[in-house]
Amino acid sequence: MTQVQALGDAGTHFWLTRSVARTMGVSLSEAMAEGDLSAADYSALVTRCRACLWVSDCQAWLARQAPGQPCAPECCLHKAVFEMLAERQR
Repeated sequence: MTQVQALGDAGTHFWLTRSVARTMGVSLSEAMAEGDLSAADYSALVTRCRACLWVSDCQAWLARQAPGQPCAPECCLHKAVFEMLAERQR
């Protein structure tokens, strides 16, 4: 039988998702406006983040970064998505 993991706080993970993207120079709002990210995709990013076990590592990574960081932390579940969006927004 599979053990169910509780999801983290939606507000916390909404801001973590936006903060990692923003630190990389990615505007999720712009990605939506340009058609590179749907509302459902955005919601899925936040929901997937809510299942992440690396919250404290993510927060620590964010605390050490300056804007324009070229890549997401290795533990980020959205690393590939954010790097693709960063490339499109350059």
